[in-house]
Amino acid sequence: MGWKGVTVMDQRVRFIEEYLKSYFPFNELCCQFNISRKIGYKWVERYEQGGPEGLADRSRRPHTCPHETDYAIIEVIVQARMKHPTWGPKKLLEILTPHCPDLPAISTAADILKRKGLIPITKRRLHRKHPGCPKTIAKELNDIWSADCKGHFKMRNGFYRYPLTVCDMHSRHLLGCHAHEAISLHETKSHFTRLFYEYGLPERIRTDNGVPFASNALARLSTQRSPK
Repeated sequence: MGWKGVTVMDQRVRFIEEYLKSYFPFNELCCQFNISRKIGYKWVERYEQGGPEGLADRSRRPHTCPHETDYAIIEVIVQARMKHPTWGPKKLLEILTPHCPDLPAISTAADILKRKGLIPITKRRLHRKHPGCPKTIAKELNDIWSADCKGHFKMRNGFYRYPLTVCDMHSRHLLGCHAHEAISLHETKSHFTRLFYEYGLPERIRTDNGVPFASNALARLSTQRSPK
C-alpha cells in the first residue's frame, strides 16, 4: 500500500487502526505501508503515549543547546554594559576575562546585548548606484564632445604616455588625440584650446570622473593645477 494520494497523517492513523486489529503480522503490516519496523514501532509508541494526537509531527528544535551561554554569564555582561554604556562587546570581554574566564565570543556578546536592547540596531547605509551614461543624444555637430584620458599607454618608441582623446559624438569623428607625458591640467587645457580654435565651442563636453576632469575633492573639481 503506497503513501501517495492521502496525507501522511491519514496513513499513520490507518496504520494504527490496522495494528490494533492485529490481523496482519507486524512485519507484513510495515511492508504494506512501505515503512521500516523501526518507524512502525515509533508510531505505535507515540500512539500509546499520546493517543491520535501523538501521531502529529513534532518540532525538530532541540530541547537543550549545549553551546547556550550560561544565564550568570549573560547577567555579568549585561551589568558591565549598563555600568559602561559606551563600551563595546570587545572591550567589555577584555575587562571581564580576568574575573570570568568562560566568556563567549565577541559576536555572541554583541548578540546578547542586542537582545537586551543595550545596543541600538542601526540600518546599513545604502550606497548610491551610478546613474550610468547620460541619455542625451547628440543631434548635430558640436552638440556634444566626449573626452577621455586613456591612462598609461606604451608608445611605439617604448615610452609611456597618457593619450587624451576628444571625439564629436554626432559624427563620431576623432577631433584630437595627444599623448601627454603625465596627466596635467596645463597640457589638457592647451589641447582643448587648440581644438576650440579649430572646430569651435561645443554645447557640452562629457568626461569621466577622474583627473584632470574631476575628482572626489570639494565640488568634484580636479586638484590638478597648471604651472605658474
